Amino acid sequence: MKKTIHNTTPTTSKTLLQQYFQHIKLEKGLSSNTLAAYTDDLQKLLEFLPSEKITDFRDITTDDIHQFMASLTDIGIHARSQARILSGIRSFFRFLYLEKEITQDPTELIESPKIGQHLPDILTTEEIDLLINSIDLTTTEGQRNRAIMETLYSCGLRVSELCQLKLSDLFLNEGFIKVKGKGNKERLVPISKKAIKEIRLWFYDRNNIQIKPSYEDFVFLSFRRGKPLSRIMVFHIIKTAAENVQLKKTISPHSFRHSFATHLLEGGANLRVIQAMLGHESISTTEIYMHVDRSRLKDEILNHHPRNIGSK
Repeated sequence: MKKTIHNTTPTTSKTLLQQYFQHIKLEKGLSSNTLAAYTDDLQKLLEFLPSEKITDFRDITTDDIHQFMASLTDIGIHARSQARILSGIRSFFRFLYLEKEITQDPTELIESPKIGQHLPDILTTEEIDLLINSIDLTTTEGQRNRAIMETLYSCGLRVSELCQLKLSDLFLNEGFIKVKGKGNKERLVPISKKAIKEIRLWFYDRNNIQIKPSYEDFVFLSFRRGKPLSRIMVFHIIKTAAENVQLKKTISPHSFRHSFATHLLEGGANLRVIQAMLGHESISTTEIYMHVDRSRLKDEILNHHPRNIGSK
């Protein structure tokens, strides 16, 4: 999508923000709580822009908004909160459009997150194997995409952590990787022999990429751009693989992370261990997997216990 063309005599970004906050405070008559929420929502977007090398919010495109919403999923913000954040951002871009500071509202085609589904569909090990094995290794990106999926599932990474993974973070001979998570907090995560094998095979193809300066240390790169993969590109890889095998579940890169945690819990892993592996600051965030496990246990009992079978 083409970048928005600014007004011929553009107002400074700081002034526009001041005008917007005055607009929602005086003209829309919002309560102090709602005003604070809108301010906080917009601040989240503004803090996201430097990571995408965007210096003026009037240059934001629909793809950039998709990237931002994906980053909210990545850090564990639930759908209800995402919908509220998107609502606040929509208000801001409608204001910019009415003020003729942008020629197209980048939020216009963005769908609100579905509320009520706290976790994406959990994949079975058979479904994960199906997705990974479906990757066509004769294509240029095949081995890279296979290594991406195996690493996501093997290590339970957030998609942003995968995109930022560096060669200097890999300790493959020792069997672990160093991951930089939320708040730049680092953690060591074991990596499976299967994932190590796929990554090492990927290195053969990676050596043929013309890597742009300052990106030489990143593990997963775009063949065309010579730069690290974006979150949206990883989402697209996962979505395409799911469509190719006609998987009926709604999945994303985060599905591999949730499946990783659920399978660990089902296998008897301690919740504190899973918390450390996922990089959750609070154990309460990890405890959501207890509810998933209990729900599955209930289904198993209903479907397989003799008393329930006889009463059907």
